[in-house]
Amino acid sequence: MKQIKVALTLAGLTAAALSLTACGMIVASPMAGTTFNETKYGNIATDEAMATKEGKACGTSILGAVATGDASIAAAKANGGITKVSSVDHYAKSIFAIYGEWCTIVKGN
Repeated sequence: MKQIKVALTLAGLTAAALSLTACGMIVASPMAGTTFNETKYGNIATDEAMATKEGKACGTSILGAVATGDASIAAAKANGGITKVSSVDHYAKSIFAIYGEWCTIVKGN
């Protein structure tokens, strides 16, 4: 009877640990930081000349369970009054996998 209790306890602890492994990072980022992550990175550039405007659009996530917001390029363009895009960057922030923020930053004219 004691061995069954120990086996069930270990199985429960293993299941609990495995269920938390997906909570390490709740926003996309090229770098991982399970306790804290604040990263800015870019991935799109065009031939458009010097940028004079910047627009930002963000979405947030709580516990990786509830996510809201519009972090699209279209929303960032609208927020900055941009019609011609010169670059698109991203910003990711995660704190203890409790709060996460992901933003799209568009520069252009």
